[in-house]
Amino acid sequence: MTKADIVNEIAKTTGIEKTLVLETLEKFMEIVKDSLANDKNIYLRGFGSFIVKTRSQKTARNISKNTTIIIPEHKIPAFKPAKVFMEEVKG
Repeated sequence: MTKADIVNEIAKTTGIEKTLVLETLEKFMEIVKDSLANDKNIYLRGFGSFIVKTRSQKTARNISKNTTIIIPEHKIPAFKPAKVFMEEVKG
């Protein structure tokens, strides 16, 4: 499902104009990105959590040059679904 599909579905089921739905969805995604960039997790009860995970430093190999490189500790965005969400998906 694409963003356009989501906007169409919300507009169809709520009766809200597509432009307003798109604007709201865009703002939601912007807030999620900004919050995670500032190390603030987002918790949506019954849906899940957008969190920042820290990956520890590790060594890796560059196969083409046959050298070892160190990948420094870094942060990545992640989504952790709520129990209710997981149960519904599992069926």
